Amino acid sequence: MKHLKPTIGAAALVVMLAAVAASAASAPKPGGILRVYHRDSPANMSILEEGTISVVAPIMGVFNNLVVFDPNIPQNSLKSIVPDLAESWTWSEDGTELTFKLRTGVKWHDGQPFTAADVKCTFDLLQGKAKEKLRVNAREAWWLNLKEVTADNQAQATFHLKRPQPAFIELLASGFTPIYPCHVSPAEMRRHPIRTGPFRFVEFKRNELIKTERNPDYWKPGIPHLDGVEWTIIPDRSTAMLAFVAGKFDMTFPYEVTIPMLKDVKKQMPQAVCEVTPLNVAPNLLITRKPPFDNMDLRRAVALTIDHKAFIDILGEGQGDIGTAMLPGPEGVWGMPKDMMQKLPGYGPDIAKNREQARALMQKAGYGPDKHLAVKIAARNLAIYRDPAAILADQLKQIWIDAELSLTETASWLPQLMRGDFVMAQSLVGSGLDDPDQNFYENYVCASNRNYTHYCNPELDKLIDRQSMETDQQKRRQLVWQIDSKLQEDIVRPILYHMRAATCWRPEVKGIKLQVNSIYNNWRMEEVWLDR
Repeated sequence: MKHLKPTIGAAALVVMLAAVAASAASAPKPGGILRVYHRDSPANMSILEEGTISVVAPIMGVFNNLVVFDPNIPQNSLKSIVPDLAESWTWSEDGTELTFKLRTGVKWHDGQPFTAADVKCTFDLLQGKAKEKLRVNAREAWWLNLKEVTADNQAQATFHLKRPQPAFIELLASGFTPIYPCHVSPAEMRRHPIRTGPFRFVEFKRNELIKTERNPDYWKPGIPHLDGVEWTIIPDRSTAMLAFVAGKFDMTFPYEVTIPMLKDVKKQMPQAVCEVTPLNVAPNLLITRKPPFDNMDLRRAVALTIDHKAFIDILGEGQGDIGTAMLPGPEGVWGMPKDMMQKLPGYGPDIAKNREQARALMQKAGYGPDKHLAVKIAARNLAIYRDPAAILADQLKQIWIDAELSLTETASWLPQLMRGDFVMAQSLVGSGLDDPDQNFYENYVCASNRNYTHYCNPELDKLIDRQSMETDQQKRRQLVWQIDSKLQEDIVRPILYHMRAATCWRPEVKGIKLQVNSIYNNWRMEEVWLDR
């Protein structure tokens, strides 16, 4: 027995050492620069003023929100919200006051203390109450139900709502809703943003790069692990992908690898880690009510001629989803049932029958084989805009509409849409979060500055308010489907399809966690590290 003791002890030691080695191997390593290629050159660095992942992805790590969606849960929902700059929150009994207890000791990157006054300043800015103004208030309609924000003391802020809105806190959790400092002007935030996040902004060179560096004074101890992130701007997809495969980058731009491109990546770089997910981004056709499209028959003819599956087959090689305004399930929480959807204009499975009806409507409006309708389709000068626009133009020929593409650079795209400077536009509707309040208020209510087609239905607005106040999720879902159906019947902005695409990274990149129902909510990068 005496001889067994050292044998057992040695075995235990071996197991213990193996466990320690495994733990050390899996522990995040500090240091290193994450290199990512960027798809285009954004207008500025202010998330509050932009509506694109081109800004959110590289800059979200510079910011903090009051609350965020748990990065470890792929499907964002009301249940997955966790604290960020706020330690906790409580609702009033009547559901009209949301009070946040804030973290103390947090500092802005310039050393100034973060307080409740900054929370109030941020939302005064978003509501147009501040002395200085945002140049473009990209999500102004999100805050239509917000009466005011009060700084109750340095460590507590309260949001006062006009009526109950249970999903209001989800708007605060989006990557589009960071907190801004009182002491830095909106103009400076566009050029050199000051934030509280794990990374500090270093520089933005137009058409060249965006660079951030580790914040050594971050209020979360031990993170971030990276020394910084560098985003090199390469608008040409093929060039960017070749550079990734050649090892010049650690990661592709998020959700930018199409299914056809993914095959090439896996062939040339089989060790790459790639994940295909829905984007909650849908190519859609904006049609203004300008002549001749003030004629409902013409708009209906356009909707009827769309072959949704063709977009998926051509652009996604079968990977994509047919849906309406809300992201289809199972990833989408609010997607409409298929049998209900197929009763809507252009969603019936018989494409030939749909187009026969469309041609009859075109002829009723005075068009036909001997009289075509010429239009221009505005599109942002990116492949994910141009490609569906080209397919759409080809489909419109089936009903005697001759469409020509008119391309716009990224910096001018959002202002062009907000001005309504188009007749038709191939756009992408990207949801900052998978909730009807965000989608309906931002894109469809009369008062929204991003209701690009200027569709206005006061009765539908009342129904949108009603669903927003509903606490029973099943009852709310029924209202959402009713609203969504009405939007498709009125041909407000026909949804071509819901995209799926891949994000790829080298195997030594650790800690990337993609979300399945919004592309905008998990680019803080604080837990990402490099195993090299």
